[in-house]
Amino acid sequence: MTIDKALEAKILRYHFVEQWGVNTIARQLGIHHSAVDRVLAQAGLPKAERTRQASIVDPYHPMIIETLAQYPRLTAARLYSMAQARGYTGGASQFRAHVAQLRPRRPSEAYLRLKTLPGEQGQIDWGHFGHVQIGRAKRPLMAFVMVLSWSRQIFLRFYLNQRMDNFLRGHVAAFNACAGVPRVLLYDNLRSAVLERQGDAIRFHPTLLDLSAHYRFEPRPVAPARGNEKGRVERAIRYIRDSFFAGRPWSDVDDLNAQADAWCSGFSANRPCPEDPSISVREAFEQERRQLIGLPDNPYPSDERLEVSVGKTPYVRFDLNDYSVPHTQVRRALTVQASLNQVRVLAGTEVIAEHPRAYGKGEQIEDPAHLEALVSAKRAARHHRGQDRLAQAAPSSRALLQQAAHRGTPLSRATAELVQLLDDYGASELEQAIAEALNNDVPHPSGVRQVLERRRELRDRPPPITLTLPDNDKARNIVVRAPSLALYDQLNPDTDDDPEPEQTDDDIL
Repeated sequence: MTIDKALEAKILRYHFVEQWGVNTIARQLGIHHSAVDRVLAQAGLPKAERTRQASIVDPYHPMIIETLAQYPRLTAARLYSMAQARGYTGGASQFRAHVAQLRPRRPSEAYLRLKTLPGEQGQIDWGHFGHVQIGRAKRPLMAFVMVLSWSRQIFLRFYLNQRMDNFLRGHVAAFNACAGVPRVLLYDNLRSAVLERQGDAIRFHPTLLDLSAHYRFEPRPVAPARGNEKGRVERAIRYIRDSFFAGRPWSDVDDLNAQADAWCSGFSANRPCPEDPSISVREAFEQERRQLIGLPDNPYPSDERLEVSVGKTPYVRFDLNDYSVPHTQVRRALTVQASLNQVRVLAGTEVIAEHPRAYGKGEQIEDPAHLEALVSAKRAARHHRGQDRLAQAAPSSRALLQQAAHRGTPLSRATAELVQLLDDYGASELEQAIAEALNNDVPHPSGVRQVLERRRELRDRPPPITLTLPDNDKARNIVVRAPSLALYDQLNPDTDDDPEPEQTDDDIL
């Protein structure tokens, strides 16, 4: 607890003038008695010793001390279980408090102040800045930060994840912004940088090694639990949180990155350089820029590449969303190549589709030309089915179905009923009946049926006989041939050609 000067003066006055005890002062001022002891100790008074009451944990102190001497990092929960096995019946919270007092303290470690030469070193890390809701997707807002260790120039770029593709994009953008590359880049033990580590044996990510070979820098991970080795970038992330991000309005990630670029080259660059407070970070960076490694002629490729397969529908799935492709590509393996703003679909080396990139979830990004080509192909293949058959036989059926849909009539059922009426009454009668139903403002198959039945009754014609066939193409196409009646005569060869005369009532009498 921090004690200000006014409160410290009260404590001293109550103790020396009013002769209050430590507990009385702590209780009246609403502070802990240890804070009162600290103020009095700073004034030259010895700490008041208080009689310690016996505790139920006291008999177990030797066991706790002996165990912690052998296993200093053993948890209090495990020690509590060991004490219970030895007969301890007290509560866990009291036992934990005693373990905390008895646990040996590690000696404080002293650190060297690390100094670097201009252009020698840069430090890279990710910072998490909450989440962004885009449609139905909740994406993490991650900040890629690079700090030049000598000038403390900061590069800041926000992305919607910290996967390898954005890790590469951050490097390329940072090198371009600095117009050069430091000779050594320090990393935390990120999965994008270090795949495996056993002591000093380190297995780097092969993509990071390829990037370092392209830009000719040395990747170097810091030792585990040694945050001081990359303290410059960690302090820079805290500085970004407090000085840039806190309370800043922004509309989207592009707007946030534009503001970050202006802040890095403006406000942040104007602060005093920690290595030499007589100059600014901007002036130090101008000196360090000349010591950086020059950039290669071509930037490192950082687009995402993903092998995908197309199912029955002409779409490929990429990053939670579906992108349309030509319908001729169904049931094929394709490649998606994506930048931050564009998604391209390739068949081999040929680009067959291009779309703007979406960051929502479950969205369908479609090219109208792909859908029109699919619809045209489907219509050509099914011109004798459903609505297409009705449109050819009775053009007014389109208007009727549209009006029926506006009134909530299921189109599948309405289409089936109109097709049945087409089979029963013919195209000419159906067209006239639909036109009359539309004139009567009855856009429903039942209205068309009433018109057809009325016209049939006026002509005194029998009702149509509906023959229901199974919904199977093989069954519908079966051809039934009439058998020869001569086969029945062969079943009874003894039968005379002339049948016997039929008996009458007179014969019986």
